[in-house]
Amino acid sequence: MTELNVAAAPWRAGVIQDFARSELFDRTFEEGMTLVEETAAYLDGAGRHDSKILSRNAALAYASESMRLTTRLMQVASWLLVQRAVKEGEMAAEAACADNYRLGLEAGEPAPVEDLPFGLVNLLQRSERLYERVRHLDKRMYVEAGEVEAPRPVQAHFDRLSAAFGAA
Repeated sequence: MTELNVAAAPWRAGVIQDFARSELFDRTFEEGMTLVEETAAYLDGAGRHDSKILSRNAALAYASESMRLTTRLMQVASWLLVQRAVKEGEMAAEAACADNYRLGLEAGEPAPVEDLPFGLVNLLQRSERLYERVRHLDKRMYVEAGEVEAPRPVQAHFDRLSAAFGAA
């Protein structure tokens, strides 16, 4: 179905390529990859210490939320890497429209954060904001792109007239 959507709107490939070459993409990519690195460093360092001093219930919430955090960031990183592949010419913009490159939905309810360490809560909040921005971009660039526009007979008539009279 996605391929049909791209065929129905060939201009979409240009929009995707423009985004991949934009400053917005560069900033979002940098933010995403930096957040992945910060998260890995925290979970392997201070986070291990923080989790050991938590109560049993808080430790379970910590484990659950750290999994949610890493899953969210891996989805964002994967999406950003696809956009970079488009930017660098390693992937056609049309190929990036495939459903398997879309951002997945998050499952489940987040745990209460009152008993969680500040370091984890900070990373969770930053990753949620980044995820929502990338989800918005994904929806605008790919999902909504597949929605077929209603026929515009007047515009189609003008297009035929322009083509017939060689208008630029």
